[in-house]
Amino acid sequence: MTFNDPQFAGTLLELIEGLGTLAFAISGIRHAAEKHFDWFGGYVCGIAVAIGGGTIRDTMLGVRPFWTTDIRYLLVTMLALLLTVVLRKRMKKLNNAWFVFDTLGLAFFTIAGIQKTLSFDHPFWVAIIMGCITGVAGGVIRDVLLNNVPVIFHKEIYAIASVAGGLLYWGLLSLNCGITFTVIATFLLIIIIRFIAVYYHVQLPTLHDES
Repeated sequence: MTFNDPQFAGTLLELIEGLGTLAFAISGIRHAAEKHFDWFGGYVCGIAVAIGGGTIRDTMLGVRPFWTTDIRYLLVTMLALLLTVVLRKRMKKLNNAWFVFDTLGLAFFTIAGIQKTLSFDHPFWVAIIMGCITGVAGGVIRDVLLNNVPVIFHKEIYAIASVAGGLLYWGLLSLNCGITFTVIATFLLIIIIRFIAVYYHVQLPTLHDES
């Protein structure tokens, strides 16, 4: 991906990835705190959200998991644990900020998953699925560890935003749009869908049994 200033673009994407990883990790640790896990349990939940989706993606692609070559993800999760412990009484006031960072992380990781999958010459429908897995699977792992029903299956629009972004990415590239425009448009669409869904409490219809 290129912008007018490649160095700035790289720095910006690293910043977004760092904030997204931090937000994902904090969400896992905060959920663990609600269950009164110890610090190690909180770290495990945090790392599950931060690297879980990308690990599943890389395993399915048959490549070395990304975090095994870059220790920053483990260190960011440790930072998230320390922040949660030290600032636990103030975290409630930061819900809106963490939501924004989490949404940015979802958008970035979705795009990263799509691009990495396409780099291995997989079909685009596989890339869309891998992009979604990269963005949301960590939260599913977290909820399973906490013995909760995964949030993406019964609450606000989340995975659908990732899939919609993947479809837009596919469509724009099929129309021979530039990669810069495609990435920016996909990023914005995921963010807009998330914001609208949360602000207006948009949810998918629920299933009901026969009783």
